[in-house]
Amino acid sequence: MKTPLLLLWLAAPAVAAECPPAPDVTEELQGLFEEARAAEDFRQGRAVSGKMWEVWLRAPDAAAQEVLDAGMARRDAYDFIGADAEFDRLVAYCPEYAEGYNQRAYIAFLQDRPEAALADLDIALKLQPNHVAAQSGRALTLMKLDRLEEARAQLLIAVENNPWLSEAALLADGAPLGPKGKDI
Repeated sequence: MKTPLLLLWLAAPAVAAECPPAPDVTEELQGLFEEARAAEDFRQGRAVSGKMWEVWLRAPDAAAQEVLDAGMARRDAYDFIGADAEFDRLVAYCPEYAEGYNQRAYIAFLQDRPEAALADLDIALKLQPNHVAAQSGRALTLMKLDRLEEARAQLLIAVENNPWLSEAALLADGAPLGPKGKDI
């Protein structure tokens, strides 16, 4: 049984001894938030959302990028165990790179492990407070844990940064995180 795991480890891409610091993307993201708020329609807004993802998915170096890409490929193939292992490698190698934690949290969420997802999302947001995907992921995770007021507050922050998030629909009247206290 140990042989397949050993082969998997040997076949995994090598990573350098030390990950460089994650670049500061604060100004770049602020510009994209402004662009998202100014978007005139869904098409423009979603295009800006895509640009945000390009920023978050830009790993600190080629080795980290290779591991991130491998984890995402495994996730897209529904190999959640393999994806989780890749994201474990990524956060071990680049503990200051928020996207490693965000991606690992997504795998935990998909595996119905919301407490693990929340822990990783909290780390991702500590490292990159304006990571809108981590903000919305945290809102969904809090919702799954039935912590609706916290979920609503978190999603309002995410939607302030990017009003084109599909999760924004959860804030509508009558939706799970919509305004409370209104009579129908």
